[in-house]
Amino acid sequence: MNQTGDRQKHARHSGLPDKSMPGQSMPLAASGTRFIAPKQPKGSGHLRIIAGQWRSRRIEVAAVEGLRPTPDRVRQTLFDWLQHLWAGQGQDLSGMRVLDAFAGTGALGFEAGSRGASEVLFIERHPLASDAIARQMASFKAAKLRLIKGDAMQTMKTLALHPARFDLVLLDPPFSLQLALSAAQLALPLFSENGLLYLEAPQRWEQLLRVADEPLRDRLDDAFVVLRQAKAGSVHYHLLQRNTKATPSPKP
Repeated sequence: MNQTGDRQKHARHSGLPDKSMPGQSMPLAASGTRFIAPKQPKGSGHLRIIAGQWRSRRIEVAAVEGLRPTPDRVRQTLFDWLQHLWAGQGQDLSGMRVLDAFAGTGALGFEAGSRGASEVLFIERHPLASDAIARQMASFKAAKLRLIKGDAMQTMKTLALHPARFDLVLLDPPFSLQLALSAAQLALPLFSENGLLYLEAPQRWEQLLRVADEPLRDRLDDAFVVLRQAKAGSVHYHLLQRNTKATPSPKP
């Protein structure tokens, strides 16, 4: 890890106003009301949460073609990286605000919530996948979990217009759509100071930049510092940090 020292604490904002959000925002029901979870379709599997308050709890994997859940060992590696970066905090993400865009199964976001994140916002547009996340949220009965049923790219544009910022942004867009760099660019205005980006892609970060258009390549090369990257099968996964020394990026 080429990042040392204590992580600076910074102000965090409360959740965003639901009326201004694209798609359908689904916080858990307030006390005295009943949350009715969507029915579960046939043909789904499960993953397990690795650590934290929900350790060993199962996460539903919806029967969606092309859905690519992040494997246990990759999730473990990511949170080992975070543990090393935030030395002294162990696996506790206490106080951290997390965005899980292109959530899919929601495994990464649920793992962050289990390990102490103060808020996790999921974005998922596929009806079966988002319904599965909603059922999982209902089973955990945790008000810190929120879901937007909508397009991740469009939603991130809208989120940039609000003051709430995220300490950790998780991006795992469908590889076939080649959205890795475009999604990373949309995430730029969403980071808190020293915010972190986790990205899964079909190529290494350097390879992605090499084939990008020059303006995008220059902007992202200046905007992020690569802390760690590794490969599991055909998936390259990265932990990057917002480069606070770079010139601030204009809002999209």
